[in-house]
Amino acid sequence: MLANGATLAYKKKSESTSTFKTLKGLKELPEMGTDPEKVDNTTLEDTVKRYEMGIGDPGDVVYKFKYDNTSSDSPYRLMRAAQESGEVLTFKETLKDGTTTTFDGQVSVKRTGGGVNGVIEFNLSIALQSNLTIQDPVA
Repeated sequence: MLANGATLAYKKKSESTSTFKTLKGLKELPEMGTDPEKVDNTTLEDTVKRYEMGIGDPGDVVYKFKYDNTSSDSPYRLMRAAQESGEVLTFKETLKDGTTTTFDGQVSVKRTGGGVNGVIEFNLSIALQSNLTIQDPVA
């Protein structure tokens, strides 16, 4: 499946009844999921090492966007304001097939550099503040 058609939307976590607002200009999605830490739980009676899966680490959650700062509702401005306030937002990533991943996080925004015939973008890094909730599409 192509990534084309995927969206990222957000809402303020403090406003649980509000609807998600789509952030325009999404160009790239991060890997989504967790890599559990392998924890050694070997006892003195064991003849081979024994492991358990520990808590998961989702790694860096970074979305790439087209840079646009021409209006008050541009994603660059909205997410910079969220960064400055330190507010926790709720995000909803929706793939073309209808799969959604919902999570809470604090954001940081970083504008990329540019050069001749190069586009300027911005990276939206999200520090997770919740589990990832994956909803399969309705068949």
